[in-house]
Formats: sequence, C-alpha cells, structure tokens
Amino acid sequence: MLRRLFHFWEKRLALRDTNRRLLPFDLGVEWVPEWGSGGDGDNPAAHLRAELQRALDHSDQFFSYSPVKDFTLADHLLRFRSPVASAYESNNVAQARYFPADSKGRAVVVLPQWNADRQGHMNLCRMLNFFGLTALRLSLPYHDDRTPPGCERADYMVSSNVGRTVHACRQAVVEGRAAIDWLQSQGYHRFGILGTSLGSCIALITTAHEPRISAQALNHISTYFADVVWRGISTAHVQQSMAGNITLEELRDYWRVISPASYLGRLQGTSVQTLLIHARYDLTFPTDLTKQTIELFRKLGLPHRRLCLPCGHYTTGVGIFKWLDALAMCRFLRDAL
Repeated sequence: MLRRLFHFWEKRLALRDTNRRLLPFDLGVEWVPEWGSGGDGDNPAAHLRAELQRALDHSDQFFSYSPVKDFTLADHLLRFRSPVASAYESNNVAQARYFPADSKGRAVVVLPQWNADRQGHMNLCRMLNFFGLTALRLSLPYHDDRTPPGCERADYMVSSNVGRTVHACRQAVVEGRAAIDWLQSQGYHRFGILGTSLGSCIALITTAHEPRISAQALNHISTYFADVVWRGISTAHVQQSMAGNITLEELRDYWRVISPASYLGRLQGTSVQTLLIHARYDLTFPTDLTKQTIELFRKLGLPHRRLCLPCGHYTTGVGIFKWLDALAMCRFLRDAL
C-alpha cells in the first residue's frame, strides 16, 4: 500500500513541470570533434561509437583540462570561463555560490539535481556551514544564468542529442575539478563532493578522476546513465524522442563514458569514503539499478555507508525526508573530512 501511495505521489510531483520539450533525436557527432578520426566518417553512428569508446579508454585525457586563469569572486559568487567550451556563449561561463566557514581547511563542492532552480541546495550549503564545512555550490551546465536564450529548462544537459549530453557531462566534471583548484588556492586542503540525482553521477565521475577528493556523498545512485534516461519518469519525454531511433543497448554503449559503473574500479585502492543514499520507492532512478550500484561497491570492496530513505525521488525534497537526507549528508561529510 505504501508503495502504491508513494508511486502515485511521485507521478503527481513529476507532472508539475509542464514545460518539458520534445527535442529531435540526434547522434550529435559534432559535439566530440576533438577526438580525431577514430571512426568511419561516412557512418556517423560508427564514428561516434569509436570516439566515445576511445574517450572511455582514455578517460584521464577526456576529463583533463587546461588550468583556469580567470577566476573572479564578487559578493560570494565565483565565475570562471569553462575549460570545455560549448556552442552557447551563455553556457561557457561557469558559476558557483561560495559559502565560507571556519572549516579547518575542509571544503565541499555541491552539485544539485537536473533542473534545480537558482536557490536549489542553498540551504543545504548553509547546513554544511553549520557542521563546520565550507561549501561551493556549482551550477551545472545549461542551468541558472547559463541557460541559452529560448530555453526555460536545462534541456541541453540531458537530451535526445547523444553527443551533446556527453559533452555537457564532461563539461560538468571538468568544472568540478577546476572549482577544487580555486578552493585549493584559497587555502583549503581537504575536499569532499556532494551530488544529487544527475549531480550524483557527475560527482562520482569527478571523484574517480580527481585524487584530491577524499569523501563523496551520492544522493540517489544508479549504474548506467542510459537506463535512467530510458526508464525514469523524469526523462520520459527524452525517451519518447529516442524511441524508434536508437535502442537502449545502443544508447548504453554510447553513454558508458558518462556512466558511474564505468569508473568504480578506479576507486579501488584509494581511501575515498562514500555515502550511498537511495529511495525505496524511486521511479526516476529505478531501484534495481540502485541495487546494482550497491552490489558493485560491495564486490569491489569500496568503503561506503548506505542510507535508504522511506520515500521516492521527488518526495526526498518534501517535509521530513528532506531533513533526514540533508542531515545524513552533512554528518557524513563532517566525519569523513
């Protein structure tokens, strides 16, 4: 009965957003041009598959970047030019809200969920301050002031354009690493990262490629990026655009380069501490994918703690569930750092 109640509640909350757009399907090969001629130029699908496989095989290079030299901080708003340029000028200036605290050199990069509003996770950052941690709330690509003209939502961050979605996630990972550069320049030396939903995916990939991160709080977890988009209720409109143009197996293959499961092995042998949070009645991150993630952590022997919230994905942000979630993440990061 509880399952039916929460599933009904989740679907009602998902329907609040009435401005979702059906965008045309596109392989988006032009979004990964710098990876040379690894595929057949006369076969876009084969070309993209080869390029993204090469990116996965050489992920250290794929998620590398030139050091940022134009950090500016004004009124606690940090801005810098993204090391990964996109076709949209408004998206090429990264921004982050800075919440300093007397933290003894400890700082946390905070990555909100897909389509978080401008105030999303601000109170969570203030709570991190209360727990003695500095927070830097980083806007994801195509969010906040980074939204291109004509877009009401962050449609280009996750969409039926395969290559552009990869590019956006790569941009987010690189910006997270650049944000740590800035924090380090301010004297911080112990770093954590906190990500929610899409932000959780970005956080894990960032941790896997950034040795300065020693703790991560992953708020909603899954194995494969493609499966969440294909099956989750939040991305039903994206799947609708893809249906008939690509299979789930093909999409999973393309998007392995932005899938958490691809990088868990990189955490073996490190001292990274992880908090895995999931929701029992989640319809956005299907629960079988969550269980796969937890099992992979166990199988690989990765240090982790787990919290199962008695709610769903959307209802995590409602009432007592929101406070249980936030309190668990703040306590974990305080102790781990």
